[in-house]
Amino acid sequence: MLHKVTFAIAVSAISLLVADCSNSKKTTSSSEMPSLKETFQKDFAIGAALNGQQIQEKEPNAAVLVPQQFNAITPENIMKAEIIHPEWDKYNFDLADKIVAYGQKHKMEINGHTLIWHSQLPAFVRRMKDADSVRHFFTDHITTIAGRYDGKITSWDVVNEALEEDGSLRKSIFLEKLGEDYIVEAFRLAQKAAPNTKLYYNDYNIEQPKKRAGAIAIIKKLQAAGVRIDGVGIQGHWRASNVPLKDIEESIVEFSKLGIEVMFTELDLGVLPNPWDSDAADVNMKAEYSAKMNPYINGLPDSMQVKQSKGYEDLFNLFLKYKGQVSRITLWGVNDGQSWLNGWPIRGRTNYPLLFDREFKPKPAFYRVIETKTKSAGKKAF
Repeated sequence: MLHKVTFAIAVSAISLLVADCSNSKKTTSSSEMPSLKETFQKDFAIGAALNGQQIQEKEPNAAVLVPQQFNAITPENIMKAEIIHPEWDKYNFDLADKIVAYGQKHKMEINGHTLIWHSQLPAFVRRMKDADSVRHFFTDHITTIAGRYDGKITSWDVVNEALEEDGSLRKSIFLEKLGEDYIVEAFRLAQKAAPNTKLYYNDYNIEQPKKRAGAIAIIKKLQAAGVRIDGVGIQGHWRASNVPLKDIEESIVEFSKLGIEVMFTELDLGVLPNPWDSDAADVNMKAEYSAKMNPYINGLPDSMQVKQSKGYEDLFNLFLKYKGQVSRITLWGVNDGQSWLNGWPIRGRTNYPLLFDREFKPKPAFYRVIETKTKSAGKKAF
């Protein structure tokens, strides 16, 4: 009998959540919608990654939604080396200057992304054979870009994704040509060029114990060298049905012990099958298309809406628990249609990883996130 009662309660709870998800599909005007940035204004910044169209305010819905919902922004691609530094003696600052102007206009934190990354490098760097050439690019690139935006942006992801899954240093052109101290040197150059800008290390899966240990080693090495590092960014590309909450909590605690900020910098909760059954986020990994890997082309079923809503709810409850240590949460994109997960690791899929759908309408997960704060406030008042 006890098992039957327990089962009935569980079924009832799931039914209520599904009903809530269905009700949340109703159209909500921007004026009626609660605001993420206002809801969490006393806890941490709420950010989004913007593409070129959004930075230039050429996407009307985003032009309204982004300033309403977010108080921090990160350029999705336009500050990566292949775009901002396409040739040896040529920089392209047009869109980078525009995101700075956009952030200043809307009084937003601006996170520069990213100075040193092994991927999305310009062709001339990929062709380099000697260490002197790589070092010249490395020094000039960091000094020029970080210096240009010092005092205009809040922070830089100085080095991005420098670790393998086992916590060892990634075998990149920078490690090969410049040696193991290249990360220390990158931060030293950034510190000199941008004394008024916060400096972060950013990576995916660094909530996992082995890779986390590698990130901690990087941070301690920087600190021992007397080089400034202000924070660490845990990217947060997780699967909605398998958010590693225990590892995430342990990581917040361990990184905080080092006296630095902790951020979640590229958050999205994908709903599609992963070919490798892992939370890898290496942009160079690819897999072949098949229909079974793209099951939701006609829309996201309520059962998956429930899982995604629960995943976001659990995460934000955790973020609020550590609001003194967590300084920013950035969603990697504005709406589902924009997300990189539609094309990675399999091109042509239909994913639904963010809080707003393809029509910029709030999803059930959006309201679950808002409720983490309103419910916690209600408990305190009681």
